[in-house]
Amino acid sequence: MTSSHPFLTADHESFRQQVRRFVEREIAPHVDRWEAEQSLPRELHRKAADAGLLQIGFPEAYGGVEVPDLHYLIVLTEELARAGSGGVIASLMSHGIGTPPIVHAGTHEQKQQFVAPVLAGDKIAALAITEPGGGSDVANLKTRAVRDGEHYVVNGSKTFITSGLRADYITTAVRTGGDGMGGISLLVIEGTTKGLTRSPLQKMGWWCSDTATLYFEDCRVPVANRIGPENAGFMAIMMNFNQERIMLAAQALAFAQVCYDESLAYARSRETFGRPLIRSQVIRHKLADMRMRIEAVRANLDVLAWRVARKQMPVAEVCLLKNLATTTLEWVANEAMQIFGGAGYLQGAKVERIYRETKVLTIGGGSLEIMKDLAARQMGY
Repeated sequence: MTSSHPFLTADHESFRQQVRRFVEREIAPHVDRWEAEQSLPRELHRKAADAGLLQIGFPEAYGGVEVPDLHYLIVLTEELARAGSGGVIASLMSHGIGTPPIVHAGTHEQKQQFVAPVLAGDKIAALAITEPGGGSDVANLKTRAVRDGEHYVVNGSKTFITSGLRADYITTAVRTGGDGMGGISLLVIEGTTKGLTRSPLQKMGWWCSDTATLYFEDCRVPVANRIGPENAGFMAIMMNFNQERIMLAAQALAFAQVCYDESLAYARSRETFGRPLIRSQVIRHKLADMRMRIEAVRANLDVLAWRVARKQMPVAEVCLLKNLATTTLEWVANEAMQIFGGAGYLQGAKVERIYRETKVLTIGGGSLEIMKDLAARQMGY
């Protein structure tokens, strides 16, 4: 990014340097160890909060830092991606999907209880929507919550839950009414709730991010933990998905940029057959194609972020952007592996880790075909 960028101000760039210093000091030196240990330390959340990272985009009344546009979150994502680990972003920023429904639909008391401690780095938040048998079919989820006085009794399961093992507050979609989207509510289920058990999942990538299946067996959850009216949770979930998909696109763009930067640096330093690799026309053309596709995604993302900041809801365009960004990352990461050759196949190289992690962004928030179908229906065909 340069100062000539039409949507970035001096404040954005100052924030970028703030995040970059944090990444260089607190994340980059430890990523390989965290990946090997397949865990992220809880204290990283407190450090990130102290550095002013967790609060971006949340209300000041609950410890947040209100910003005028999504570009602050895009800058944050770009700088976190420089460490080359999607797992760090996924778990450290899981509150970015776990707490917005509470901010949008919760009471003042709920925000004080479930949002403020997360933004301070004292607690960890997660979102639990996906179920083992349902995938992205939110309207037909099966986990049921039955009213019993001042509690709901929750039975069912959720899977692919980011920060699921460590989360203190789990914003959970449950069925409180009849079939379909009209019978869904949101409950904040606390991690200490009796009857809640968690099982870790082993993944292709995002190793340092804990991902879990959650089991609810007669979990008693206070009615006071319901976010918004009963049976009115579906729209809050859908609103959450739109911003999640924009940020997934931002992640894909950021990691594609890392692959490009790493490839360019490697091509300049690596010598083959007595000359720098970048002297090869094939390599230069690969780099040019990578740059071309990255800039196309960036332009699309910038415009949609600008539109969202003006309260527009370009649902179809966001779905198409997510597909464009994630498939671009897959292509760029593959080209980066070709440029690195055998060196890219070794663990410890950023391009190796990113290459393994590309698919999760393509699938998360809705797979390619789901995004296409949703966009098509939004556009009337």
